[in-house]
Amino acid sequence: MTIKKIFNNNAALATDEQGNEVIYTGCGICFQKKCGDSLDESKIEKTFVMEKANEQFMKLVSELPYEEIQVADEIIQYASTHLNKRLCNNIYITLTDHLGFAIERSKSGTVLKNKLLWEIKKYYGPEFIIGKHALDIVKERLNVELPEDEAGFFALHIVNAELDGNIHHTMESPEVIDDIVNIVRFTYKTDLDEQSLSYERFITHLKYFLQRAEKKVYYQPDDGELFDIVKNKFPEAYRCASRIKSYMEAKYPDEITDEEMLYLTVHISRITTGRNN
Repeated sequence: MTIKKIFNNNAALATDEQGNEVIYTGCGICFQKKCGDSLDESKIEKTFVMEKANEQFMKLVSELPYEEIQVADEIIQYASTHLNKRLCNNIYITLTDHLGFAIERSKSGTVLKNKLLWEIKKYYGPEFIIGKHALDIVKERLNVELPEDEAGFFALHIVNAELDGNIHHTMESPEVIDDIVNIVRFTYKTDLDEQSLSYERFITHLKYFLQRAEKKVYYQPDDGELFDIVKNKFPEAYRCASRIKSYMEAKYPDEITDEEMLYLTVHISRITTGRNN
């Protein structure tokens, strides 16, 4: 592993055996080293393999204290393990960057209020719990106590990495989900059983529905006959889905496909009739 660029004593850009550019970190990994030297493999603690050596991440590695890089990695690994999901590499940039600014804000006594905290707790429960644990990691490792608002922000970065989406869109999603759920409540003039399996499935469907809307890749029409059957069998649910379609098409430029409407109609029928199958 030949060093191409030294960021600080603890991080370097080097080439691996296959000639790929990789960022290596480890305590004192670059001490008394220069470009062209080989890295001591025994000192490598973390390897960051990006599709390309990302300039933004390299900037973070060179500017942030090594301890903060380690904490960000610990949070990410904890999230991946407890969600049992592979998170997209971009989280190493977004969450690490956010952590650095959160610590700066804390030291200056500045609190950034999370206006979506209630929605995040409600619709992204597992990710919020991980965000809360992240606060414990930060306090234990860095002796910095961050407010609960930051747990919500960490949760959104984790959600974004799960869906491999755009962080600005992800930050908007809890409010959109809340609007859609309220459309269902208004249409049926009833509360929904938020503890039911049908409700959980509906919220999960909406998360991926919004991801498809952002990427403009909706379910494509497959069986028009099945859609007609569902539409006629569940007219009230279809009417509700049509209201959601109007709401979504006002926010996103593309038309919602019949296939998307089919799934929305079925989910709405289930959560409003108490069916869990």
